[in-house]
Amino acid sequence: MRYGYWLPVFGGWLRNVDDEHMEASWAYASRLARRSEELGFDLTLIAELFLNDIKSVAGPTLDAWSTAAALAAVTTRLELMVAVRPTFHNPAILAKQAANIDRISQGRLSLNVVSSWWKDEARRFGVKFDEHDDRYARTEEWLRVVDGAWKHATFSFKGAYYDVDELVVEPKPLRAPRPVIYAGGESETAKSLIARTCDAYVMHGDPPDVIGARVADMIRRRDALGLPPMTFGVAAYAIVRGSEAEARQEVARITNVSVGSPGYRNYKDWIENTRLEKPVSLEEYSVSNRGLRAGLVGTPEQVQERVYAFERAGVSLLLLQCSPQLEEMERFGEQVIRRPAASALPSQRAAPNAQI
Repeated sequence: MRYGYWLPVFGGWLRNVDDEHMEASWAYASRLARRSEELGFDLTLIAELFLNDIKSVAGPTLDAWSTAAALAAVTTRLELMVAVRPTFHNPAILAKQAANIDRISQGRLSLNVVSSWWKDEARRFGVKFDEHDDRYARTEEWLRVVDGAWKHATFSFKGAYYDVDELVVEPKPLRAPRPVIYAGGESETAKSLIARTCDAYVMHGDPPDVIGARVADMIRRRDALGLPPMTFGVAAYAIVRGSEAEARQEVARITNVSVGSPGYRNYKDWIENTRLEKPVSLEEYSVSNRGLRAGLVGTPEQVQERVYAFERAGVSLLLLQCSPQLEEMERFGEQVIRRPAASALPSQRAAPNAQI
C-alpha cells in the first residue's frame, strides 16, 4: 500500500471547527510536506479550488500550481499529485507548465484531473460553467491536447472546445511516456472517460466491498478496451486512537455540522452539480470526500486490518485526511505505516488486483 494525503490548502477539512491549527499558508504546507517524507508517506494531493470550500468563500486557500512548483523544489521523493480543472486551464499552456514542474521535481509530478462542480466559484472568477456531460466532453478534448503535447514533437488538434496548430512543448516531462493521470467520478460518463484516457482511478471513501466492486468494474472496462491495467486509490479520513471508544468520541466531535455552518451552502451546490451513486448525508459532509465511509477509524490494529481489506479489494493508494493534519499524520505514521505487519497472515496482506 502507498500512503498519500491531501495537502490542507483550505486550512483544514472540518466544516464545524473554525480553527484546526493547520493554517492555509506556505509555511505550514512546506513543513508538512517535508515531515511527511520522513514519516513514510509517498504522495500528496494538492487540491485546486480558487475559493475555500471548507471554511467559507471568504476564507484563505492556497493556489495549487504555484504551491506544487514550490514543493517540487523543497522535497526529494514525495509524488506531487496536483489537481487541475480543464475549465480553468488552457491545455497547451498547462502541458508546458506541468512539464516544467515535473523537471523541477525530477519526475515526481502527476495530475488529478477534475471536472469542475462549483458553479458559484466559476461565476465569481468569470469562467463559463459547463453542465455535467459538457464538462466531461471538454475534459476529453483537454486530455487529448495535454497527452499529445507531451508525447509528440509537434501536435495539432481541432475540436469543439480546443484548437492547437503545430504545438511544441519542450522540454518534455521526465516521466515517460507521461506523468500519471488520475481522475475520479461515479457517473457513467465519468467512468467511461476515465477508463479510456487515464492511468489511475481515485474514489471517494466507501467500505472495501463497495470499492472492490468499483475496481472490478474498471478492470473490465480497461480489459474490453485492450488497455494496460490501472492503479486504484481511495480517499479516507483517518482517526487512530488507543481505544475504539476514544475513536468514536472523535467522530462525534467532528460530525456535528449544522445548517448554519460556513460550508453548508457549498454542500448544497456540490450535491446539485455532481452525480453520485449514493446520497451523502450532512453528517458525512462534515468531512470531505465521504472520508468516514472508508472506515479508517479505531485502534492501530483495527485501522491496519482495514488497510489490508482495501489491499485485497485491489487498492494500492490511500489518500488520507485528518485533523490537525501534522499531529495526526505523526500518529498514523508511527502506529500504522511503521507498525510491524507480522501479526497479519500472508493471505490477509495479499492484493491480487492491486496495480503497483
